[in-house]
Amino acid sequence: MTAAGDLWTWAVAAYGRDGVAETCLSLQDRDGQCVPLLLFGAWAAATGRPLDDEAVEAACDVARVWQDQAIAPLRAVRRALKPPLIDMETAAREDVRRQVKAVELEAEKRLLEGLAPLAGTVGTSRDPLPDMVRLSRAWGEALPRPSLSRLAERLVS
Repeated sequence: MTAAGDLWTWAVAAYGRDGVAETCLSLQDRDGQCVPLLLFGAWAAATGRPLDDEAVEAACDVARVWQDQAIAPLRAVRRALKPPLIDMETAAREDVRRQVKAVELEAEKRLLEGLAPLAGTVGTSRDPLPDMVRLSRAWGEALPRPSLSRLAERLVS
């Protein structure tokens, strides 16, 4: 399996762990974090792939463009379709919303595929928190250390 495929498989499994989805959504919605970027950092640590300063900077650059141009607009459309709309049947709205959600998920998958090659080669696993903190700091939003700590704990337990 390629590093990109390995990252996607790891991220899907990690996201399904107890409490991870809720923590990720809080980091995204409340703290302005890029969840795929954080999962990339956690995966790099879990697989022992080093992230040097250049990799962190490049990962944030790739994530910011993809987030701004693809993921955020899709998320906005999906969220706009959540409440009932005047003169639109619920089933039709929900069908379109499901389709947009699938494309949003595909965009996140493509982002992870773009991030995977930026990490070094497989080594010894390590605590994910330092890499997630570095990526969060480079992302530029306020550092939500308690939430990042909770996410790291949930990913390694």
